[in-house]
Amino acid sequence: MTRLLLVCFGGAFGAGARYLVATWGARALGSDFPRGTLLVNASGSFLMGVLVAALSGRPGSDHIRLFLGAGVLGGYTTYSSFNAETLALAGSGRAGAAAVYVATTLVLGVAAGLAGLVAGRLLAGHP
Repeated sequence: MTRLLLVCFGGAFGAGARYLVATWGARALGSDFPRGTLLVNASGSFLMGVLVAALSGRPGSDHIRLFLGAGVLGGYTTYSSFNAETLALAGSGRAGAAAVYVATTLVLGVAAGLAGLVAGRLLAGHP
């Protein structure tokens, strides 16, 4: 039960953070393209990389991993918004923009995750 509560509590925090960051991103970067969600998913990928690297091989980190990884970052990143925005772009006759969004999300997410792994290893003192 403790594990479930860690994920639920972290997920609530992550969902609130997603709303704030995505809303700010849309206002600051423009709402003609889903930049807010792109910002959320890229930053979440980076943070997941940091988390994985920082906790790698650390005994007793299961609760931290559940709370931050499955909970906070699981609630923060969003496949459903990505999907809805892709379909909205395509449905409004902007198939090219939808394709760019899908490709950018994939490439930026993987690159951010790798950068997070490197940063996390450096922070944790792993080579």
